[in-house]
Amino acid sequence: MPAIVGVAQVITLGSSSIFHIGDVYKIMPFSNAKTFSGAGSFNTGDQVDVLNKISSTNTSDPDVLDQNNFLNM
Repeated sequence: MPAIVGVAQVITLGSSSIFHIGDVYKIMPFSNAKTFSGAGSFNTGDQVDVLNKISSTNTSDPDVLDQNNFLNM
């Protein structure tokens, strides 16, 4: 079904960003990244209260390739 979109203001986009409005046939990323972070690392807000007693982040990756994008050209 077609989308009816009003005004959209985009201030900035990163080099690997996707800006999508309305119908789309295919969206293919050209890059990927793996992020390791501990408990409570990406919390945002005005009054965030995170209580982590013992926390550790496992950065072991035995399978090496998780999700390939080599066919996205």
